[in-house]
Amino acid sequence: MHVKAAASQGKMDTPELRLAIKDELINREIMAQEAIKQGFDKQPETISQFELAKQTVLVNAFLQDYLKNHPISEDAIKQEYENIKQTTGSKEYNSRHILVKDEAEAKSIAAQLKKGGKFEDLAKKHSLDQGSRDKGGSLGWALPGNFTPTFAEALVNLKKGGVSAPVKSDAGWHLIKQEDVRDFKFPVYREVKANIMQRLQQQAIQKAIVDMRAKAKIE
Repeated sequence: MHVKAAASQGKMDTPELRLAIKDELINREIMAQEAIKQGFDKQPETISQFELAKQTVLVNAFLQDYLKNHPISEDAIKQEYENIKQTTGSKEYNSRHILVKDEAEAKSIAAQLKKGGKFEDLAKKHSLDQGSRDKGGSLGWALPGNFTPTFAEALVNLKKGGVSAPVKSDAGWHLIKQEDVRDFKFPVYREVKANIMQRLQQQAIQKAIVDMRAKAKIE
């Protein structure tokens, strides 16, 4: 650890801190020299770790340099904010669901609901979703975008208290109940700006990696 690293952890730069860091560095150097005397630096496993550490340093240097020379503009962040805001919508829903393996079983449960069966009890008995089954199929409050498109479309088109026809997803077949709906207040720009910038940086880096892979010779 050096002084800057210690400061980043909230430690004050004092003579005592500098002395402690110096003492630690001396101890590390003594141990490293002893390790070399014992031949640890020649062991295959150690050499492999050396290469990995070197690669990590180089990758971090590349990333820092790339982000420095390809800054994300304020306009790009604001545009992404508006895109996310529009996609998210202005409503969130409190829902339940029953997940089963096939359509025939979903239709059978739907028939039981029509005969007066309680949604929560049928969810506890039949649903394959372990995360919600014991809660009577409750998924709590969530935005439609958190669900698969077919699930979300069925949910938003229900009336309060309504239950959907069987809906197919990659997980199986769902019966969905809309418990309630309320207005969703999207976070203001300043609250999410940093997260959006990080997201755009990650996208830019991934694109750069794709471009480099296209030009690289990988054996």
